[in-house]
Amino acid sequence: MAIHPELLEILACPVCKTPVTLVKDGAGLRCAQCHRVYPVRDDIPIMLPEEASVEA
Repeated sequence: MAIHPELLEILACPVCKTPVTLVKDGAGLRCAQCHRVYPVRDDIPIMLPEEASVEA
């Protein structure tokens, strides 16, 4: 089961408030503004800044 599309519409990066998008493999949500990738575990997005990794 994937993240529901309606949930994706309302999720935003907690740091910069930019909408997030699902990464290709569905294992995370990426913020285009600050380049953080928030993990998705058991189909639950973990939207905590300390859990995110930062991509270059």
